[in-house]
Amino acid sequence: MFGGHFYHEKTRKAVAIFGKLFNNLYVIRKNQTTGASTSQVKVPLAYAPKAKYLERIRENPSLQDDTKVAIKLPRMSFEITSLAYDNTRQVSKVNNFTKFGTSANNRNKFFTGVPYSINFQLNIYTKTQDDALQIVEQILPTFNPQYSITLKPFTDYPDILEDIPIAITGVSFQDDFEGELGQRRTIIYTIDFEMKVSYYGSIGVNPVIRDARAKVFDIGAGLSDSDIRLNTIQILPNPTTLNILGDSDFGFTRIDYGADSDAS
Repeated sequence: MFGGHFYHEKTRKAVAIFGKLFNNLYVIRKNQTTGASTSQVKVPLAYAPKAKYLERIRENPSLQDDTKVAIKLPRMSFEITSLAYDNTRQVSKVNNFTKFGTSANNRNKFFTGVPYSINFQLNIYTKTQDDALQIVEQILPTFNPQYSITLKPFTDYPDILEDIPIAITGVSFQDDFEGELGQRRTIIYTIDFEMKVSYYGSIGVNPVIRDARAKVFDIGAGLSDSDIRLNTIQILPNPTTLNILGDSDFGFTRIDYGADSDAS
């Protein structure tokens, strides 16, 4: 039904750039008496469901009863929670733009993307409140109210760029202290994000129009109110071997106004 394979790796790129935002967070521990820093820990990040990490953390509540080593905290995980169509950003479906093709006789056509919202959930696991608050405080001020990153939606066209806004939609907190007094404590902060992306269809290949003809008629001047053709106007490029592989101005003059220009 659809025909023609294409794959722009949009969701894969979205996951990669989202994870890259949080792959360089640190927790600094200080001496309570002197205030001097005693250690600096980089917070590991992985793509995994929240339930998987909780189960892994609870595998060994006591090192005396089991030889398994418990998972080290702090750490973070994230996952996609939903994918939904965003009709508030939909524009005309016939909007398109073109780029140079494989030869001087064709151009590649890109239609406007279909807007979707990808919801991510970032989970932060720590043993102490201070560790959790350090991580959360390094994240929240960046999204004010959103943070935009630039993505290359087409691998073969690195000059095409797309701005991707990411916003925080909610923050929740959980302190897992149920059970015996000696059971391991796990503090979990959950931050929900919304990423606005656009999915693009296949890239069309159209021939370049090199012969434009317009017929001029005298309307109703003939017998029985028929039209009389007066002239045929034909336009051909000069030279006929015009190379359009680059971004030609095609005879138009472009004027760029700088910041200091008096033009309104």
